[in-house]
Amino acid sequence: MHKRATRPRGTRPRLTLAAIAYGSAVRDVPWWGVLSSVAAPVLLVSGWTVAASLQPRFDPVADTVSALAAQGATDRWVMTLTFLVVGVCYVVTALALRPARAAGRLILLAGALVGMLVAANPEHSGDAYPIGHIIAASAGLAGLVTWPAGAWRRGPAVPWGLRPAVAAAAVTVLFALVVWFGAELILGIAQVGLAERVAGAAQALWPLAVVLSCLWPKKAV
Repeated sequence: MHKRATRPRGTRPRLTLAAIAYGSAVRDVPWWGVLSSVAAPVLLVSGWTVAASLQPRFDPVADTVSALAAQGATDRWVMTLTFLVVGVCYVVTALALRPARAAGRLILLAGALVGMLVAANPEHSGDAYPIGHIIAASAGLAGLVTWPAGAWRRGPAVPWGLRPAVAAAAVTVLFALVVWFGAELILGIAQVGLAERVAGAAQALWPLAVVLSCLWPKKAV
């Protein structure tokens, strides 16, 4: 019979390389964070779809989402409420995303809070440059685009959504979509609504992708 190896009294179990590199004290995302990350893209797309269906004339390809919450829009409260609820979802996700670095979580949190001010600063008919709306929307977009740059970590056990190369790729794609939206908006091209929706959906889906990567089983090294 082979005797089972025993550990000398008073010694502790040896940490794996993965635990040392990533931090054994880091906890996974709690259930309420998973729920908020799933709810954000679902509520965003549902909100702008319902709000658009209530308008007498609305082109989702050519017209912006902000127009659905603008003064004079039919049932503008639908899109206004959507902005607020989705912002709350981002806040909850930022608080729950414990495996990410604090800097990235704070950027996501700040972007969500500032972005919620879009609801308090709607567009007004006849105002081509609503300053309050532009500032709130721009700051919110900046947070939702750049937060992966502050959230990445190094180490063999880091979830794939938080690895440096993946985070850099995410920022690049999200930034490119915002540039597309900005170009459509400035140049007055007829696809500004489409560009905004693609960019908004991508920004809502990326936190969900990161959360799911944190729940993926990690291989010990």
